[in-house]
Amino acid sequence: MSQPYVLVLYYSRHGATRTMAHSIARGVEQAGIEARLRTVPAISTVCEATEPSIPDEGALYCTEQDLEECAGLALGSPTRFGNMAAPLKYFIDGTSALWLSGALIDKPAAVFSASSSLHGGQETTLLSMMIPLLHHGMILAGLPYSESALLKTTTGGTPYGATHVSGQDNRPLDDNELSLCVAQGKRLGQLARKLHPKL
Repeated sequence: MSQPYVLVLYYSRHGATRTMAHSIARGVEQAGIEARLRTVPAISTVCEATEPSIPDEGALYCTEQDLEECAGLALGSPTRFGNMAAPLKYFIDGTSALWLSGALIDKPAAVFSASSSLHGGQETTLLSMMIPLLHHGMILAGLPYSESALLKTTTGGTPYGATHVSGQDNRPLDDNELSLCVAQGKRLGQLARKLHPKL
């Protein structure tokens, strides 16, 4: 088995969720554990459409082994009508073998999301991502209000997990949103270190 790592698994269409993933990974590594960034391929209604086995840019596609061997998981998705994006759900729906083996039981997990509008369903998206993680027996970690940015933010950020509001002009993450992403990653990394038997 490789060195323990926290898997930062996300799907991003326009880049905001990817930026969040990188900030969360930075926080994970501040906690003294490796962060492994992975994504999932887009899905298509055209049955013949396929994605290359290695993406042209960005993070590699996640494998079941990446998920099985992680010491913790940060799961991120843009908001799609108050739910996680279909490509991420498609990947998660294919993890029954890990559920049967109990591979993810007692591992810490966190969720993060982005939307274009302030009331675009961020919190329900976070909750939709939590449900399969609870079925896997993972331990969910949110963002405590001891994070001062959670009390100052006027855009993204919830106690359920880091969020971002891009607006119609695709606004970049602000300082509070970035701070909350790093804090969430650091907390997840610290929990993974405490809960992983080899750390």
